[in-house]
Amino acid sequence: MNTSVRIAVCGVITALETLLMMITGVVTIGTYTFPALAGMLGMVLVMEFGARWAFMVYGAVSVLSVILAGDKEAVLLFILFFGYYPIVKAFLEKFARKVVVYCLKYLLFNVAVILSYWGAISFLGIPEDSFLTSSWIFPLLLLLLGNVIFFLYDFILSGFVISYWQRFHKIFAKWIGKK
Repeated sequence: MNTSVRIAVCGVITALETLLMMITGVVTIGTYTFPALAGMLGMVLVMEFGARWAFMVYGAVSVLSVILAGDKEAVLLFILFFGYYPIVKAFLEKFARKVVVYCLKYLLFNVAVILSYWGAISFLGIPEDSFLTSSWIFPLLLLLLGNVIFFLYDFILSGFVISYWQRFHKIFAKWIGKK
């Protein structure tokens, strides 16, 4: 396939992901929703062009989001998890044993959440006591709830891959001239 076609498609997806990240400054719930949606577009690149191209788009969107997006917490979440997880998910699921895959996924998620918490306090200036509303148990409950939501997000990503491949892959391949 022609490299210029790949670059053009990656440019369009970079623009779409950056637009989603910019909307986070306007829509309140967008702090979590739009980085997750932006990362899902990277899965299309993994399926069509490979992880290398998807990681290049992730890097470009990360830099553009730092500059252009209004909600820096959303940018932090995109950079530390949502931007690369859909790309890495494909690699993790190549392991033979599902138990190992799930352990690695949850380890990756929990490390990313803890780094986001630390980054929000250290770089964004969010007061630490805003996370500790009533007691030290509240952040642990939030982390537990986050793990449940991550399970759903991972399930949705898998469904997105299957749905895309069955419904849109042939159309996209024909559109870009991929054989």
